[in-house]
Amino acid sequence: MPTVAQRIPLPRELWSEGVRRFGFHGLSYESIVRALGASHVHGRMIIAHLGNGASLAAISHGAPVDTTMGFSPLGGLMMGTRPGDVDPGVLLYLLRTNRYTIKELDEVLNHRSGLLGVSQHSADMHILLDRRADDAHAAEAVELFVYEAKKQIGALVAVLGGLDTFVFTGGMGENSAAIRSEIAAGLAFLGVELDSERNAAHAPIISNDDARVTVRMIPANENLMVARHTFTTLFKNCDHVEVTQQ
Repeated sequence: MPTVAQRIPLPRELWSEGVRRFGFHGLSYESIVRALGASHVHGRMIIAHLGNGASLAAISHGAPVDTTMGFSPLGGLMMGTRPGDVDPGVLLYLLRTNRYTIKELDEVLNHRSGLLGVSQHSADMHILLDRRADDAHAAEAVELFVYEAKKQIGALVAVLGGLDTFVFTGGMGENSAAIRSEIAAGLAFLGVELDSERNAAHAPIISNDDARVTVRMIPANENLMVARHTFTTLFKNCDHVEVTQQ
């Protein structure tokens, strides 16, 4: 990412100690860009990796511009058991009032927050969608997840200066037509318009033919990326062997 997207506005000396925004889910995003191929990665694209871990990445002409995760996988979008972005003052308050020790706060942030924390029932979006009609906490967890996703999509669109392609991937992104539909709802002003039949069928392209933004559903293949990078590392001087998807 560009340096400006990596910087965290903390004392400058911390940068030299490696305190910066790294972003995560890189293998997933790389697999999507490779799957699209050079002819389809031109322009401004957002990839939404939505699963138990969730993040968004802004891609401009095939190159990363920004992402929602930062120094750790805790930041950005609300997730299955992680909160996403939290006001640092909340964390200081919880420590200062002796509500939690550092170890206990680590447990809360990594394993007891997000969908699980809000719903008080489950980190599984499919379960929450099934129960939200009769469970107010489940409904609130789903609503908050969708709200946070829309808000951060808006931020990345501003960074890109517009949007040409949107890609859903990850467990939720690939399998939940409801979540895709609810995130897309209200984004028509950006040119995002889903075809309900294509979305329900989990088609590769789920947007209307005349929509300004092409919305795709592409399964991530992180294992293939691991294989490719492992091969490159071990056999960097061999150019006659290719790692292919099986």
